Amino acid sequence: MTIPEALPGDAQTKLANALTHWGGQQDLWLFGYASLIWKTEFDYAQRLDAHVHGWHRALCMWSRVYRGTPERPGLVFGLLAGGSCHGQAFRVPAQHGQQVLTRLWQREMVSDVYMPRWVACKTAAGTVEALAFTLSRDNPQYTGHLTDAQYRQILLHASGCYGSTLDYARQTFAALKTQGIEDRALGRLLRLAD
Repeated sequence: MTIPEALPGDAQTKLANALTHWGGQQDLWLFGYASLIWKTEFDYAQRLDAHVHGWHRALCMWSRVYRGTPERPGLVFGLLAGGSCHGQAFRVPAQHGQQVLTRLWQREMVSDVYMPRWVACKTAAGTVEALAFTLSRDNPQYTGHLTDAQYRQILLHASGCYGSTLDYARQTFAALKTQGIEDRALGRLLRLAD
């Protein structure tokens, strides 16, 4: 299995570990909890509503390029330990798994901020083990607790090369709603920008 050299060293190691854990013999499952739901960018054979215990979606990771700048950082979602999360599980046929993982790494792991983990996703077809991009509270990109006033300022003013934090949060909220997922915490944050 070939690992792209353009990735930071730790991201290359994490990709190698994910490929080894998956093994390539069976279909690959991926768990989407934010932009992966509305900007999938890979082909999949099946998409199922999924529920993960022990992790929750949070707008809690600084973005100094994609949704903000170094002077005015924006925010993106991370999957934090604790609680539970409704999202989508994507099944990728085994023959495409390595290619999809490699492309996903180039999208999600350029800054090596996420900790990829295999999580148990409860779906209508049973429980599947899926790869998810989680965030450690020890990571320097983790925001810690932000006040409503801080969220409001970020939502109203932070923008990067892929657009604003507010647009990103609204797109995620709308995509979740389309899938029948209600995220009250995100809805409350979005109201701060009204």
